Amino acid sequence: MKSFIITLLFLSMTVSSYSQDKTVKQDREEGLMKVEELPPVVIKRVGSDFSVYIPDNNPDTDVRRLEEKFIAYDIGTDYEGAETYLLIMQTKDGSLSATYNEKGKLIRVVENYKDVRLPNELLYSIYRTYPDWTIVNDKYLYTQEDGDVLKKQYNLKIKKGKETMKLTVRPNGDILKVR
Repeated sequence: MKSFIITLLFLSMTVSSYSQDKTVKQDREEGLMKVEELPPVVIKRVGSDFSVYIPDNNPDTDVRRLEEKFIAYDIGTDYEGAETYLLIMQTKDGSLSATYNEKGKLIRVVENYKDVRLPNELLYSIYRTYPDWTIVNDKYLYTQEDGDVLKKQYNLKIKKGKETMKLTVRPNGDILKVR
């Protein structure tokens, strides 16, 4: 009798625990990805001033890897005794150049890459505007000064048969210049 009651209690708890419904909430529309801008990174404090660097939200892993190395780089006292200090980091397909002032504050960063992975919005825009064209070559330029982004653009070369065109495009797909 005891075993029968224990078994009955066990089964009643098991059945009630499986009766709860799990709901899945989908806030996003199918196929769209939410893109968030990365916050600025304070690399170093120089007296009462800060060296600010805004990493790019680029989909290419080589670009992100080089930016992470730059953020982790410690300039130390290398800048002492110089009017400006230039730091150059290079990879096979790109480079990052940073300029520091005499106090060690980051003044300017110029990033230049070729053959990078292009953002989806840019690809959709190009193939919608130029449907039978193919992207042959791409370059990415990212420039900032004193924590403000000055330039963020892709220079693309597209081809259709024997015809070629050069485009300057923003990451969101806005075409700035056609040559």
